[in-house]
Amino acid sequence: MHKSRLVAIGIDCQDADLEAAAGFWSKALGRAVKGVEGTYAPLEDRANQPVVFVQKVDHPSRVHLDIETDDVEAEVARLEALGAKRLRKIDTWWVLEAPTGHRFCVVRPQRGTLGDDASEW
Repeated sequence: MHKSRLVAIGIDCQDADLEAAAGFWSKALGRAVKGVEGTYAPLEDRANQPVVFVQKVDHPSRVHLDIETDDVEAEVARLEALGAKRLRKIDTWWVLEAPTGHRFCVVRPQRGTLGDDASEW
């Protein structure tokens, strides 16, 4: 058995100035930019809300979700059984593609232990 839950919303930006893009989303969402870290610009956290970050990417701009889990391989296998495809492993997480064409990531826990607010599989 393992647990998983939605943890983050990533705003992927192609051909954009990362600081300017983060500035726009900061103002649009009312969350201060916490800083720029390489190709990532995390926005301030809000209790009981998903993490939001802006990132510079080399593919078309889109929004993607991150699912956190206490067992990355088990969660990826579960999602593959539902029709997702593995696209690329990066460090400790996987980029997958849903049957609808949407990309999303399966990551290790980002917001602490997965408790009763997570789904158990």
